Amino acid sequence: MRALGKELKMGGQAVIEGVMMRSEDSWAVAVRAPSGEIVVRKQPWRSIGSRIKILKLPVLRGAVILIETLVLGVKALNFSAEIASAEDQPRTGEKPGKLPEQDTQKEGFWKAFALGGTVVFSLLVGLAVFYYLPLWLTETLGIADPFLFNAVDGALRIAVFLTYLIIIAQWKDIQRVFEYHGAEHQTIAAYERRLTLDWENIRKLSRFHPRCGTSFVLVLLIISIFIFMLFGKPADWGQRFARMLAIPLIGGISYELIKLGDRYPENLLTRIMVAPGLWLQRITTRRPDSSQVEVAAAALNAALDNEGSSREEALALSASHG
Repeated sequence: MRALGKELKMGGQAVIEGVMMRSEDSWAVAVRAPSGEIVVRKQPWRSIGSRIKILKLPVLRGAVILIETLVLGVKALNFSAEIASAEDQPRTGEKPGKLPEQDTQKEGFWKAFALGGTVVFSLLVGLAVFYYLPLWLTETLGIADPFLFNAVDGALRIAVFLTYLIIIAQWKDIQRVFEYHGAEHQTIAAYERRLTLDWENIRKLSRFHPRCGTSFVLVLLIISIFIFMLFGKPADWGQRFARMLAIPLIGGISYELIKLGDRYPENLLTRIMVAPGLWLQRITTRRPDSSQVEVAAAALNAALDNEGSSREEALALSASHG
């Protein structure tokens, strides 16, 4: 693991039977394969904000990170789905057959194409369910006052989001993902406290974290109410589309508020601000077991280990159910 002389904020995401972790210059995803092994994939990572300085400005950086997080999240989910569902895994130390260069290029193209299609589809579904559905429901109520219209629209949007979380939380497979979500939070918390990443240290820590994506989404939904009030009541599809264009701005503002809450955890105002998100994590996180924490620690260690980060790595680590 990298020396802890310099404070480094880690980000992460639960995936299917695994965890993705992201550091300053790399990201890694660790997945528990059906064989019991932990398979780790690591790639170099540079935010576009580190190359285009203006995108590091407050608010703008949040909008960029929102998009980058979505893309990396889909990549990690695709990889975890491949590993978790594979029935014929190569044994430890066994190298898979090498494809011809032309076939490899074709495979890379179609994987990139599929990834782009998945991101676009996810965005469209998200907009339909969490943006247009509440807006349509509010319009059916016939509310004339712009202030009240946007307040009801925002309340319905939050209600749809909460309903969605409560429904999916009943599924057994999603409950497993939420356990890995808890493992991700607890492992990052141990790292931030400079503790050894072992079960005895990690299991004692809280599964709630102020920088969680769940908290971010909730803050985004609340901020959207006030931003959309500036647009008044939409009268046509052009005005509805204009509201949609404000979503990156809302994401950027929400990101800055989350950062404030993380930077000043003891401040009364920031504690009030992050409290709803921490409460919501009671739904989206569950207590992990030692094997799930082991996967999260493997992902974090891989994301911090920069040796050989110029190429993608696939490592098989022995399972240890402590």
